[in-house]
Amino acid sequence: MDKPVNIHDGLYSQAKDYAVAERQTIAEQINLWAMVGKAGLDNPDLPTAFVRDLIVARRQNSELASPFVPAAKVRA
Repeated sequence: MDKPVNIHDGLYSQAKDYAVAERQTIAEQINLWAMVGKAGLDNPDLPTAFVRDLIVARRQNSELASPFVPAAKVRA
């Protein structure tokens, strides 16, 4: 569901530039940044580039993706 939000003009401009380069909408770019940021905060031990790559890969073909299960939970 789309929701209007206010963002800084500079952030919008940067998102527009990245969106053009990545062939996606500005909203998709901002959503990607938000997802990477949230996942990064939830998993500070993972490199940001790794988190981004996982999210992008899942977007490209979600049928090939499987949920990550930490080794600690597998052993328990």
